[in-house]
Amino acid sequence: MQNGQAAYQVNRPISEEEYLFLQKENTELSEKVANLTAELLYYKQELAQLKRMIFGSKSERHIGSDPSQLNLGLDIETVEQPETETQQITYTRSKSDNKKGSAIRLALPSHLHREEHIIEPQEDITGARKIGEVVTEVLEYTPGKFYVEKYVRPKYVFPKEERIVIGELPSFPIPRGNAGPGLLAHLLISKFVDHLPFYRQVQQFKRQDIDIAESTISGWFTASCRLLEPLYERLVARIRGSGYLMADETPIPVQTKDKPGSTHKGYHWVYYAPLEKLVCFDYRKGRGRDGPQKFLESFRGMLQTDGYNAYDIYEKKEGITLYGCMAHSRRKFENSKDSDPRRAEYVLERMRKLYMIEREAKENNLSSDQRKELRTEQSIPVLQELERWMKEQLPEVLPKSSIGQAIAYTLGLWPRLTRYTQNGQVEIDNNLIENSIRPVALGRKNYLFAGSHEAAQQAAMIYSFLGTCKINNVEPYTWLKDTLTRIQDHSILKLDELLPH
Repeated sequence: MQNGQAAYQVNRPISEEEYLFLQKENTELSEKVANLTAELLYYKQELAQLKRMIFGSKSERHIGSDPSQLNLGLDIETVEQPETETQQITYTRSKSDNKKGSAIRLALPSHLHREEHIIEPQEDITGARKIGEVVTEVLEYTPGKFYVEKYVRPKYVFPKEERIVIGELPSFPIPRGNAGPGLLAHLLISKFVDHLPFYRQVQQFKRQDIDIAESTISGWFTASCRLLEPLYERLVARIRGSGYLMADETPIPVQTKDKPGSTHKGYHWVYYAPLEKLVCFDYRKGRGRDGPQKFLESFRGMLQTDGYNAYDIYEKKEGITLYGCMAHSRRKFENSKDSDPRRAEYVLERMRKLYMIEREAKENNLSSDQRKELRTEQSIPVLQELERWMKEQLPEVLPKSSIGQAIAYTLGLWPRLTRYTQNGQVEIDNNLIENSIRPVALGRKNYLFAGSHEAAQQAAMIYSFLGTCKINNVEPYTWLKDTLTRIQDHSILKLDELLPH
């Protein structure tokens, strides 16, 4: 090669064999570029989702763009404003006595106990006439205190009959135990409502010179659960007998002997009956379909779930109608806003219309038949438009992209997702059951794991009762203390009277 001249001639003809080789190589490179582009897009979506989980808003509410709002671009068109007539208006405004910036003291609740302190002037008031008084109220707090209920039972003897009589003790939640129903209720409410583990409660008790071993509290917990088991079984029977259930599942770490140093991943399967306002937690060691199969073996009616494939068997099971959850589908499009905002916004705007229709039905207190009629008139056209659009867009997007997965997920469940329009009793999603699961998620952050499979099932029992209390606006401590006081002597045929609802 001389003077930088190339070692080959650019314009020389190539053989057919070289052409085929280059064509094959070009095809392979094009496929490789396409795969790398899809992989890069996938990682960008993962990174955006992680950033959103850490730094972004957790709200899924979608607020669409309003064309009636002002456009804040740089090319704002100046519009000449017409002249308007002016009119002078006068009015009288009452002036507040409070100075600007001074705090406004709210009235304290009237139901609270008042301890009254009368403070007389220090100077001599002989001959003075009272003309009024100034009342100042301060909210105060005394930490919860332990006290002992002492039962004294005098013994009497009948000399002639040679027998002794003594008063009969009332029934206690734990026979031959020294923990009252109020203390037991406090322990359970503190752990499962206020998410305070037993070992932290032990530290609190020590500050009041009450030394109770954590193992003793665990024993009281087990005994309380054993006492409540018949009531839990009755709750399960009521749930299975409902005609409309929502189902979901959430993980719970469980400490087991076969995994020293680590935890087993168990699951709380949650079933909520919206019409009866009952919720039930059922613990299973895994997430397989055998969990709902066993629990729902005798169930017949409407079942609403997310897209988890363990529920697919109920699509064709006789006596059960399966409904989907629109919120789970909407969440997938919400997560794809960063990677494909145009398509995501299109879907989210239509879903916002669907939820506005549901809100209208709720605010107007429509009956089931009226809600079905409203959905037929307004929701079905929106759903039909959305289905056509997704089928057109599916071939245009990458299958592994977040928008591609969202469209494929939604179309795969479309019959379930739209079936709610055929029954006015069914909700558009199962968000009601997700609200019941939140205490479990908060509990995981505090007491980290259950000590055994048995403890996990006991926790499921307590979550069931306290979740039902929350749904029905029942004060949980008052209900639990009353139930622990009464259940020992209560007829097993009348257990429904003790359920929170």
